[in-house]
Amino acid sequence: MNTNPPNILWICTDQQRFDTISALNNTQLNTPNIDKLVATGVAFERAYCQSPICTPSRASFLTGMYPSSVHACGNGNEYWAEAAPLVTALLADAGYDCALAGKFHLAGAYGRIEPRPKHDGYRLFHWSHDPEDQWEAGHAYADWLASMGYDLGEMRKNPHAIPPELHQTTWCSDRAIDFMEADHGGKPWLMSVNIFDPHEPFDPPQQYLDRFDVVSLSGPKFRDSDLAAQAKLSEIDFQHPARRPEEFNAKWIQAAYYAMIELIDDNVGRMLDALERTGQRDSTIVIFMSDHGEALGDHGLLLKGCRFYEGLARVPLIIFWPGRVLEGTRRQSLVELLDIAPTLLDLAGLPIPERMQGMTLRNLLVDDEAQDHHRDFVRCEYYRAINPGMRDNYGAYTLE
Repeated sequence: MNTNPPNILWICTDQQRFDTISALNNTQLNTPNIDKLVATGVAFERAYCQSPICTPSRASFLTGMYPSSVHACGNGNEYWAEAAPLVTALLADAGYDCALAGKFHLAGAYGRIEPRPKHDGYRLFHWSHDPEDQWEAGHAYADWLASMGYDLGEMRKNPHAIPPELHQTTWCSDRAIDFMEADHGGKPWLMSVNIFDPHEPFDPPQQYLDRFDVVSLSGPKFRDSDLAAQAKLSEIDFQHPARRPEEFNAKWIQAAYYAMIELIDDNVGRMLDALERTGQRDSTIVIFMSDHGEALGDHGLLLKGCRFYEGLARVPLIIFWPGRVLEGTRRQSLVELLDIAPTLLDLAGLPIPERMQGMTLRNLLVDDEAQDHHRDFVRCEYYRAINPGMRDNYGAYTLE
């Protein structure tokens, strides 16, 4: 290991499209703190997930291998198959102090506490799969609210009324800030901030939603021929039924989705401020990314599923490390999220296991004369990703 290996602040949102950052050509929302990462780090504008579904994608970027290679194709699997070590475990074994707040989802969590892998590397594990009230115990976010006299079940009856300071996004960031401010005994640290937003049910705090003029938003990419095209694919595994955007108030959903991202951005700012305040800014790699995208009404579709449209497969990926990676660089190389694991090991001075199918991004991060090319193509998989017991739940989302 290097004498001074970097800390790692790894921010992963859930279901955030590539085109949701104001500095990367979306003027319909404001993301000043993520914009700072773009201005001072490297933004990969053509980054793709390895599955448009949570568990396969997360299994892939945590191992540096494709979902099919680690037997993690499904979203409701009983347990993590232990088919390959997680990069967090490799870093912990090398001396990193690791913590997680929020979602994990290497195994099914719907209606149950998710079983952890035998060795995931995390010393602290603040698990909160989502902000719903569906676990009697073991839900760290609900337990935190209860400790202050709040009842998550009652709060979820009117989620738009939940104040930003009590939102799960803010809670995840609070846990990250606590961890960054703690004494790590001289060890480098890794903090996984796995925020559930902007995943449906599109429920930002009302004051964030009020920032948007719904009528003026662009709305989804849609034409009448999309309905016929989707009808031909209706029997090919899971995807939310196609409808005309006006039938599900697509612009309102876009506003709510953007509002959730603006709340995320405010909390990114809080975490960056904590790095600055604790003198760790220059010694910390910051990654901002998402596990997969969101249809958001494009082609008449909502949510995630068995399609490989840009909105579903292409995601944000920004890497920041002052003085060590390029500043204000926007790469057009095709990259995959499974490239993150070998990149982290490489930047930490650790060997990259031969089994990893990802490739380090080091040259694109540090060499301003490097050819802007990484892969000739990207691979995104979908194979029976939604098990039969979960299909009705995923397909039944309606806007009330």
